[in-house]
Amino acid sequence: MKFPRQNQEEVNVNLTPLIDVVFLLLIFFMVSTTFTKETHLEVDLPEANGDASVTEEQILEILITDEGQYSVNGKPLVNTQAETLHRALKKMAGDKRDMPLIITADAQTPHQAVVTAMDVSGRLGFEKLSITTREPGAE
Repeated sequence: MKFPRQNQEEVNVNLTPLIDVVFLLLIFFMVSTTFTKETHLEVDLPEANGDASVTEEQILEILITDEGQYSVNGKPLVNTQAETLHRALKKMAGDKRDMPLIITADAQTPHQAVVTAMDVSGRLGFEKLSITTREPGAE
């Protein structure tokens, strides 16, 4: 016995509506995402929270004014050249390179003056280097 075969349509999934939905979701997420620019960072220095470090008897302190003038242990230097600072630190420290070195700079000091002081102290071999800051809100 033969049964008559019925014409069956092929089952197809239409992908066009699915692609439309995916594109709409893509557009929605692109429009709703916020893009931040990391180049617009505001920096307010120098401030730091924390306890003051224990001071030892012999320390070297480099004071840098807002104009970039150096002073080592309260004695102002004649110019702002790195070689002058090098000679002054070498004279004050002698052979002691393990003594703490503190750099105190005004908040408006040019960055190059602080980097020069750090570079000179590094070339001389000072390892205990710290930078003086103030607590937020303290004036």
